[in-house]
Amino acid sequence: MTNTRYDVLALGNAIVDVLARVEDDLLVSEKLAKGSMALIDEARAKALYEKIGPSVYVSGGSAANTCAGVASFGARAAFIGKVRDDELGTAFTHDIRAAGVHFTTPPAHEGPSTASSTILVTPDGERTMNTFLGASQHLGPDDVDPELVRASGTIYLEGYLFDPPEAMNAFQRAADIAHEAGRKVAITLSDSFCVERHRADFLAFIRAKKVDLVFANEHEAKALYETADFATALEALRNDASEAVVTRSELGAVFVKGQDTVHVPAHPIERVVDATGAGDLYAAGVLTGFARGFDFAQSGRLGALAAAEILSHIGARPQRNLASFAAENGFLGS
Repeated sequence: MTNTRYDVLALGNAIVDVLARVEDDLLVSEKLAKGSMALIDEARAKALYEKIGPSVYVSGGSAANTCAGVASFGARAAFIGKVRDDELGTAFTHDIRAAGVHFTTPPAHEGPSTASSTILVTPDGERTMNTFLGASQHLGPDDVDPELVRASGTIYLEGYLFDPPEAMNAFQRAADIAHEAGRKVAITLSDSFCVERHRADFLAFIRAKKVDLVFANEHEAKALYETADFATALEALRNDASEAVVTRSELGAVFVKGQDTVHVPAHPIERVVDATGAGDLYAAGVLTGFARGFDFAQSGRLGALAAAEILSHIGARPQRNLASFAAENGFLGS
């Protein structure tokens, strides 16, 4: 395998998050399922915005957050995602580059505006996402830069992009190019409701060995195999995926590969402020660990560190340097 310019290249939604603290009553009145991710249109996004209090704008998108975490750890990250040439698109481009992530996908000059996600954070730290996909859903095969794929150690695919059909074609192209170049392909299942919408496609993609590593949380794994029993879901995933990581909140995470199973505890945290992006940053830690040659246990601990940092504040991107945080905990040098 030739040397790489980037440790991780992610394909995902390019979204600007609008975060607001709300009471559970608002979720009830708006008929929103706590902890879910609902796809909405631009009119619905504007209506929700009018009903929330003070908000914080943060460039987001699940895989983009993972890239920001990888870069914060001091690893090399690149991102492919679609924005419009509008104010939010300019903000997203600035923010991801400022985070140290390589991003050169050309913006769209027509069509819907840059994507946004209204994230409602309840007092228990749970987040309920209402996402207008906008320009991000028009990511297609032509946006996949073959040389960038070949130059990256791991290609990381965001499961949310199973919703728009053209993005699936982009995933297929990226996975094929990556494997031809001897690179690794990973995917995150993203959301249990997304899994329910596209269960057959996810299973086909995994079983066809288009991916080498699957990231999921417990709810997503159960949804994938239509079971309420975690052990049943884990065994099914073990049989289908070459490698898999399943996170379980305060119970930590489980790594499986063949008959090998590694349990990694969660990193201690005093209080959960906001769960937004915890899974994204867990993946960032794991992918960084793998890029450094760490084993499952070490990579899982790095993921747990990153998730703990994100859980401690509002927003889905690190507020402190993760390389320094990791060094304080015995990782990545001093």
